[in-house]
Amino acid sequence: MVHLYSIKKMVITQRKSFHNRCLFSYFLLLIRCAIFFRRRRIMRGNTIRPFTTQEIAFLSLLTAACVVGRLMFQFIPNVQPMTALLIMIALHFGFSRGVIVTVLSLLITNFYLGMGIWTFSQIIGFSLILLFACLLNSVPFFNRFIWIQAIYSLLAGYLYGFVLAVIDTQIYGLTNFWAYYLAGLSFDTLHGLGNFGFYILLAPVFQRLMNNKNNQKKRL
Repeated sequence: MVHLYSIKKMVITQRKSFHNRCLFSYFLLLIRCAIFFRRRRIMRGNTIRPFTTQEIAFLSLLTAACVVGRLMFQFIPNVQPMTALLIMIALHFGFSRGVIVTVLSLLITNFYLGMGIWTFSQIIGFSLILLFACLLNSVPFFNRFIWIQAIYSLLAGYLYGFVLAVIDTQIYGLTNFWAYYLAGLSFDTLHGLGNFGFYILLAPVFQRLMNNKNNQKKRL
């Protein structure tokens, strides 16, 4: 019994150590991404703008939209407008703003849907989606055509599922990664198709909101 207790204690300690390393690596990744985009803006001659009161209010409304959208469609597995909205936010406001809305939206919704270690995995998955979206935004044809962005949102569903499968197999000690990943591929497909549909529907509305916001800023 003592031997089994020692083994169990050792396994728990190793898992806690792994979780701490993952958390440290995630924050290190975010810091490096922030430094990358800061240098990129400086090289382009752009200044790093601080948060304005109007922007905080607008991002709060977008966070509320993500929360309501995710909770409203929870009865359909993996189909919700939050991913599409987060991609739009990252493309218009930048990676750091997108991550802030992501973290707030996930924390608020997971208080209702269930909080656990998977919240950490979800933050990493969405952050990588936003990171790749911001990198692609520098490509002219990507930020010009909504349908190309919608295709990326579809592929983002598979990217999200792949990232979560990688993290989950490490956390829970699963040996067969591909069996675990392929078992959830149908849910990733639903996620991707939902992203595509919501992006096509919401992108024109979001663009009009941004145009109105910019027009109001010019008047001021």
